[in-house]
Amino acid sequence: MTDETTVPFARMNGLGNRILVVDMRGRSDSVTAGAAIALAGEPATAFDQIMAIHDPRLNGTDQHILILNADGSEAGACGNGTRCVVSALSAETGQSRFSFETAAGILNAEEIADGQIAVDMGVPRFGWQDIPLSEPFQDTRHIELAVGPADDPIVHSPAVVSMGNPHAVFFVDNDVWSYELEKFGPLVENHPLFPERVNVSLAHIRDKQTIDLRTWERGVGLTEACGSAACAAAVSGVRRHRTGRHVTVNLPGGPLDLLWRGDDHVIMTGPAEWEWSGRVDPQTGAFSRDTEMAGA
Repeated sequence: MTDETTVPFARMNGLGNRILVVDMRGRSDSVTAGAAIALAGEPATAFDQIMAIHDPRLNGTDQHILILNADGSEAGACGNGTRCVVSALSAETGQSRFSFETAAGILNAEEIADGQIAVDMGVPRFGWQDIPLSEPFQDTRHIELAVGPADDPIVHSPAVVSMGNPHAVFFVDNDVWSYELEKFGPLVENHPLFPERVNVSLAHIRDKQTIDLRTWERGVGLTEACGSAACAAAVSGVRRHRTGRHVTVNLPGGPLDLLWRGDDHVIMTGPAEWEWSGRVDPQTGAFSRDTEMAGA
């Protein structure tokens, strides 16, 4: 591979959410779906999201970010991935505040004390047509949807919301690990009610300030952490009068701090971790690790 055909990239993670940050600045092409699928199939580069950094298109923004899932489909927003981008760009530039254009809108983010990164995930949308759903529901705090036998469903009546991506949050009484999410997650993800598919989460409320969460992510599968799902669970807890507006959401990979502000913006705060770097062909997914890290 030559430097003309490849671009720098970094393998990172946000609470175990596997992220590839690909530097596409100065180029007019994009990471292809085929390249994403190839990278997802390699153990060294298996990922949940690719965050492709492009030159800014809008005045007042620092970069344009394209987000790809492991199946090559495009995602609207990725909070954990956004934290990784901020961490990478902050280390490069010394800048601490950023504004990114994404498919879900403008995301503002800031590196704060102790390596924590706060991302303004924007305003949640609750209208059935905005999520979107394929049929009208007047009250999206709980919709008619169940998994399992009609007289004894495994889970039922999820809250649905868009946080840049569509989410269905099932609130459960038992430990979130006691459910076979890997079996019914893909069924709900592809249910006809969700024309753009949906992220499927199980949320257990410990108390007014604490939620345990597991997520089956559309186009990915089970994930260690899904930032937009944590936001969806936090706002849905408030809408159901079960939690306060400032909560800790415990994901398999660790905790996120969630604040649903009075102006309706959701602020997600958590860490990002750099693992290794290399170069990748955005057309094919062929990659190499940087020499100093090749034996790691």
